[in-house]
Amino acid sequence: MTTCKKELAVAALRNGTVIDRIPSSALFQAVKILGIEKLDKHVTIGNNLDSKKLGTKGITKVADTIFPEDVLNRIALIAPTAKINIIRDFEVVEKYHVTLPQTIIGIVKCDNPKCITNNEPMKTKFELIDPENRVIRCHYCGHTVSAKDAQIK
Repeated sequence: MTTCKKELAVAALRNGTVIDRIPSSALFQAVKILGIEKLDKHVTIGNNLDSKKLGTKGITKVADTIFPEDVLNRIALIAPTAKINIIRDFEVVEKYHVTLPQTIIGIVKCDNPKCITNNEPMKTKFELIDPENRVIRCHYCGHTVSAKDAQIK
């Protein structure tokens, strides 16, 4: 089967960032993590689209915006399958998969009720301690959690 622009489920993008292969169940968390809802650019969000690899997937397209790689990698917490495409003049000029950052600040809520981050006005800080199993640890209290089970703020 050939794919042409007429068959796309979501409109083509002239310039910007496409985040593809987001599990449908994680799409709106990804939007929140990246702060897409606060942007004043054209944003296209597609959900429950057919995917050979995931069954269904979500996709976001943000016009005229190139997110820093470290910002995009934050969605690896909830969408390790996500793929980033940088678009210029309707062409993909850069493509890569997200990777879980070594340090995650201000995104994950610590599950430990006694953690200082739950009792003082401060940002959380988690460190990746097991990349293979995607386990992160609270910098302040040592509480560990799998990235897939982490509570996104």
